[in-house]
Amino acid sequence: MQKTKSNELPLPRKVCLKRIYHAKTAEIIDRGLILWFPGPNSFTGEDSVEFHVHGGPAVISAMYDSLASMDGVRLAEPGEFTKRAFYAGKMDLTEVEGLADLIDAETEAQRKQALLQAGGELSKLYNRLRGRLVKCIAHMEAYIDFHEDQDVGDDVLHTVREEVTALISDIRSHLDDHRRGERLRTGVRTVVIGAPNVGKSSFVNLISNRKVSIVTDIAGTTRDVIESYHDIGGYPVILADTAGLRKSTNDIIEQEGILKAKDYVQSADFIIVVIDSKEVEKYLQMFDSSIDQYLIHYLNELGYCKNDFTNKRLMVIFNKTDLISDQTIKTLQFMTQIKLLSCHAQTGLGEVLGEISSHLQQLCGNPTKENPNLSQQRHRSHLKQCVDSLERYCQYLDEGTNIDLAIATQHLRSATRCLGKITGSIETEEILDVIFSSFCIGK
Repeated sequence: MQKTKSNELPLPRKVCLKRIYHAKTAEIIDRGLILWFPGPNSFTGEDSVEFHVHGGPAVISAMYDSLASMDGVRLAEPGEFTKRAFYAGKMDLTEVEGLADLIDAETEAQRKQALLQAGGELSKLYNRLRGRLVKCIAHMEAYIDFHEDQDVGDDVLHTVREEVTALISDIRSHLDDHRRGERLRTGVRTVVIGAPNVGKSSFVNLISNRKVSIVTDIAGTTRDVIESYHDIGGYPVILADTAGLRKSTNDIIEQEGILKAKDYVQSADFIIVVIDSKEVEKYLQMFDSSIDQYLIHYLNELGYCKNDFTNKRLMVIFNKTDLISDQTIKTLQFMTQIKLLSCHAQTGLGEVLGEISSHLQQLCGNPTKENPNLSQQRHRSHLKQCVDSLERYCQYLDEGTNIDLAIATQHLRSATRCLGKITGSIETEEILDVIFSSFCIGK
């Protein structure tokens, strides 16, 4: 090799330390590690070599210049190595997507989910489902072609129908995940709401450990939705600070901010309501009411009713606890549905973050090898189409006795193609293989 002045290739998959020379000028570039991977036992399935050099800009630039001076050598296109691995059968589409997610992962939970997908756990699930479908098609084909020869029993149709029904149930169960995997992949949309001047922006700044939002004593300082990105307990969070909510205001800009805040609430995964503890203290002293009654009153003052949050995950924080009496704090500490916080004194933050992490875990789930998360909208779309095809198969069989089994089987083929689109493998020849390996036909 000209770049190392060696006439022999390194041993396969063995690291060796070499001086690396410029291919054109023969000047030494660096002293680094070289790895040789003969195909097909490489990432792409092709012969490949890796140079591990020091990461300074001058070294990298010299390496690029040297490689570019060689005939037939060029820079790879974005994603080209992974694309070559896919076409070589080293990875399927779900593993490719998992690898991309692993590279982009910013939190521990994202890393775990992406690693499971890149390692093929999701493709194993879809391939098992597809294998069951292929077997159903093989049974149907065998029944159509050979049932008159009595090599295939009449109970085949009943067996296939039971398996198709089970497949519909299994796929629906996989789909019924409340989008945990997609939420974990893209981030949990979390909105902080409350009346003006309750400390929403102070809370966001405290979580962020920097000044994300402007904080003043003037009501209505925050006029727009301000998003910031966080890692809380290993989960990705898109935290949105919003305008203070109140039923009426003469400020046109503030009105627009309130509308934006309410729109964001509708699309949010998680809602954090911040309340001024001083107002709670006054209310309890005046009315001797429960916290639940106060929350209903408070949400009504924001322009909401309790039913607006029925299908939303909600957390309540009482801020400014440094301004209320010890007796009130003792009373509130027994309320498990709320958390106490003082942004000014920075007390109670650990308990608040712990509660947020608990909610995030419920929202994102905990993917395992046995139950990998559905993480892509593309997968969800194909799975829904698969279920539709399987249901059409069942509906067609229920229409009567004069049915064409070839048409029924076509619905199963459509379902199989939908699963094949997820992993990127759409084959038809394997159905014949299953037929002849599963039945004693042609003896």
